[in-house]
Amino acid sequence: MSEAVSVMAVNKNANENASEKENEPNKQKIELLIQKGIRQVEDDIVIAIEDALDKCDYPRNGRDKLEASQFRNLVRVADTTESAEVVKNFLRYQVGREKKWGRGKNSLAERIVGDIDGQLKTYASEISKMAGGADVKRVRMELIRRYLGYGSRRLRFLSSLQEG
Repeated sequence: MSEAVSVMAVNKNANENASEKENEPNKQKIELLIQKGIRQVEDDIVIAIEDALDKCDYPRNGRDKLEASQFRNLVRVADTTESAEVVKNFLRYQVGREKKWGRGKNSLAERIVGDIDGQLKTYASEISKMAGGADVKRVRMELIRRYLGYGSRRLRFLSSLQEG
């Protein structure tokens, strides 16, 4: 009886391994579709964060000026989590501590939160559908990371213009 159980266990493991190998090309295809979808919206993401940094209310000079290091801290938070809510929570915490991100309806902080909950969430949903039901949360975080990374670059550029 124990030999029969052992044979059944071996067969079960062999079937599971075969199934995993069959799914590998599918996983690769989904990943390629996700990357293609992200590339298709990348210009829109760059434009969104550049527009936010150019038009929103936040200190651009003086003691309360938003420094590249504060923006990089937000990028680091995004890099260490799989949760959009954690990113928004950290940003709101920073708003509560200091005025660097601006305050109020037209602040940079509110625009970033709005883009995370609006445009980036919508893009993630569309890309996920296009990729055959990929993990929306994972796609959204990749979009958020890119959005914030482009923002960090833009802020550095804007700072260099002020420095002369």
